[in-house]
Amino acid sequence: MVKEDKATWKSNYFLKLVQLFEEYPKCFIVGVDNVGSKQMQHIRMALRGHGVVMMGKNTMMRKAIRGHVETNSALEKLLPHIKGNVGFVFTKSDLSEIRKVISENRVAAPARAGALAPLDVTLPAQNTGLGPEKTSFFQALAIPTKISRGTIEIQNDVKLIKQGEKVGASEATLLNMLKISPFTYGLVIKQVYDSGTIFDPAILDVTDDDLRSRFMEGVANIASLSLAIGYPTVASAPHSLVNGFKNLLAVAAVTEITFKEAMKELLSDPSKLAALQAAAAPTAAVEEKKEEAKKEESEEESEEDMGFGLFD
Repeated sequence: MVKEDKATWKSNYFLKLVQLFEEYPKCFIVGVDNVGSKQMQHIRMALRGHGVVMMGKNTMMRKAIRGHVETNSALEKLLPHIKGNVGFVFTKSDLSEIRKVISENRVAAPARAGALAPLDVTLPAQNTGLGPEKTSFFQALAIPTKISRGTIEIQNDVKLIKQGEKVGASEATLLNMLKISPFTYGLVIKQVYDSGTIFDPAILDVTDDDLRSRFMEGVANIASLSLAIGYPTVASAPHSLVNGFKNLLAVAAVTEITFKEAMKELLSDPSKLAALQAAAAPTAAVEEKKEEAKKEESEEESEEDMGFGLFD
């Protein structure tokens, strides 16, 4: 098989990347730091049929996008985010499902000296199984230990590495001796591109209930502002009508003016009001009994499902 020259390889790469942008409306910009070739192969296999992973040099990806901007101007929004060790994951499927596949394909890795810690590492209190000759490693890191049955025992939990800090040689050596792999590595989603819009992956965590709640908060704020400044809006209209009706009731209560909804006869005759309250009370009691009966039935059903009663 004849190996293609560099110019041909670049041309084919540009064509493939442009073709992917035309074929797939959605993609992730992913960070690939500390992801090995074998792990990348497993990720490609997991995404097969649902997504396509495309890597390359940043300069080549930018050049391919700039060359296609005239056809699709929205792609220009991607350029500021192509920095560092990144690639693309193209998909037509649901973004949340593809993100789940990506997040599940992570592998444990040992701590390496000089690497930035992606999370805090706490060394739990434990018997390490190491001999007393290894005590110097723990003393260098100010980790309280004692000798128990001829082995080193860590007395208290110790926060060994902080997130974002470089892993020291002593910390890395100690974790490797204890056979602890504290970090996991995989593709990290940096940005999401969807039909010309680019946004943070945290947006995918927003549910319909969150949107509904935020919308209702906005409606409540508009209603409050409208009522405060006396400017009627659709949001404030129901409150204005209720407040107006309350004012009418207040006027009817202290004057001779009356109307059907005021029900002034109840105010003038306390016995009618008492009779109305008495008539409403049995209805409420019936509803309470129905609720209690439903609870008892559900409890009996759960006992039958278990196959025995409370005192069997």
